[in-house]
Amino acid sequence: MVDVTVMGAGIFGLSVAWSCLLRGARVQVIDPDGPAAGASGGVVGALAPHVPENWNDKKAFQFESLIMAKAFWRGVQEVSGLSPGYARLGRLQPIPDVHSLEMARQRAENARALWQGKAEWQIVSVEDHDWAPISPTDYLIRDTLTARIHPRRACASLAEAIRMRGGTITQEGTAQGMVIWATGVAGLEYLSAAHTRTVGNGVKGQGALLHFNAAELPQIFADSVHVVPHDDGTIAIGSTSERDYDDPTSTDTALDDVIARAMQAMPILHGARVVERWAGVRPRSRSRAPMLGVHPLNPGQFIANGGFKIGFGMAPKVGQVMADLMLEGMDTIPQGFRPEASY
Repeated sequence: MVDVTVMGAGIFGLSVAWSCLLRGARVQVIDPDGPAAGASGGVVGALAPHVPENWNDKKAFQFESLIMAKAFWRGVQEVSGLSPGYARLGRLQPIPDVHSLEMARQRAENARALWQGKAEWQIVSVEDHDWAPISPTDYLIRDTLTARIHPRRACASLAEAIRMRGGTITQEGTAQGMVIWATGVAGLEYLSAAHTRTVGNGVKGQGALLHFNAAELPQIFADSVHVVPHDDGTIAIGSTSERDYDDPTSTDTALDDVIARAMQAMPILHGARVVERWAGVRPRSRSRAPMLGVHPLNPGQFIANGGFKIGFGMAPKVGQVMADLMLEGMDTIPQGFRPEASY
C-alpha cells in the first residue's frame, strides 16, 4: 500500500516525497522520464534571496526556505551518500552608481530587521575581494544568505535518499493514496487548457558550464547574469528568460551573449573553456509565485508547481508545507501561493 503518490520527479516532486517520507508516509514517485528530466536538470543552481524590501509572504517564505536549506540538504546527503553540491557561500553584486549605492545602504538596514540576524546584506569595497566583479563605484553588495546547489546532483541525491528510506521512483504506475501533481510545464498547460486564460506557461532558459575552479568562492550577480562556482571545478553561467522559442532544448546566440556578459563582469573568466551548454523550459505560474495546495481540477488531489527560477531555493519549505497539508491537514500556505492566485 502507498499513502502518497507524487506525479513528477523534478525538484518540487522529489522534495515533497522526501518530506512525506520523513513523516512516516509510504511514498511512490511516478515520472515517465525519471528524476530531473526537465527544468530541474539544469546547470545554474543559484539559491539567491529577493532584495530585503517591500516584504511580503513570498519573500518571507523564500527566506525561511533558504534558512532551512543547510539542514535539509545535509539530511538528504546523510541518507543518500551523494553530495547535492550545496554550500552557503554568499554572493557579490556590483553597485553601478550613487543612487544604487544609497538603495543598497537602505536595504542593508532592512536586512538587519527582516533577516532576523540569520544573514547579512553588507556594503563592501572591491579592494577587499580578489574574486569580485567590476564595479563602477568600487563598492559591492555582499549578502551571506545566498547559497549554491548543483541541480542534477541535488535531484540524484534526493532520489537516492527517497529509495534508501523505502520510497519508490518509477516511470509508470497506478496512483494510490493521496496524489500530488508536480508536473511542471505540462501541469500548467493542463490547467490552462481547462480555463479561459493562461494559468501558467513555460519560460525557456539557457545556461552554460565553464571549466574554472572557484569552488569555495561566492557567487557573482552582475548585469542580470548569475556566475555560480560549483564544487566540481566548474562555474555555471546563466540564464536567459525566453517566453517565445521554437526549440526548447537548443542553445544559440542568446547564450553566447550571457557568457560574454559574465566574462565582461568577471575578466578573470576570459579563456575558460565551455564544457556544456544547456537549455530547458521552466514552469512559471501566472502569479509568478509557486502554485501550492488543493488541485483546482482534480478533486481530493494536490498540486506543487510553478518553481520557475526559484524552485530549488523554495524546495525545502515547499516540501514542508505540502506534507503538513496532505498528512496532517495543517494549511500554512500563503494566500498568494494558492492556485486561485493564478486564475
